Amino acid sequence: MAKTREQKEKMVKETTDKLNKAKSLIFANFTGLKVNEVQELKKEARKQDVEFSVVKNSLFKLALKNSDKKDVKVEEFKGPRAVAFGYSDEVAPAKILHTFAKKHKVMQLLGGILDKALLSTKEVANLAKLPSKEEMLAKTVGTIKAPITSFVNVMAGNLRGLINVLNAVKDKKPAGK
Repeated sequence: MAKTREQKEKMVKETTDKLNKAKSLIFANFTGLKVNEVQELKKEARKQDVEFSVVKNSLFKLALKNSDKKDVKVEEFKGPRAVAFGYSDEVAPAKILHTFAKKHKVMQLLGGILDKALLSTKEVANLAKLPSKEEMLAKTVGTIKAPITSFVNVMAGNLRGLINVLNAVKDKKPAGK
């Protein structure tokens, strides 16, 4: 059944809102995936604050023109297009779809948008290889913490050395003096 104009306008507005809210988008051709596989992908995406949805090409183009990413020139896609909208982590949609596409060969990555820049399929694959935001923050904290930890160990080493010297002096002294 065909959608009414009001339904299409509502879909364009919702997609525009998603585009404005998203930090990154990844496009994929999902033709050939089974319904349960798509549900599995959506479930995994929701865990990481990523929304996976199917968007009609003409409606997506209208939404893109209405969004803050209107300067991005997306090439024409043939056939159905799925879009993964990443809201909190820029890398998450690329990681999820790249990992899923490895397991399910029928799914193909088509590119994406990061901030307001168009990404090729190769750039999406490279983005998927980056560590997540949490991993990067953990590495940064570890790097900041390392000098402090080393300093504490050096100071503790000095105290241990002093205790060892005092124990050695104590052991050399005769018992009654």
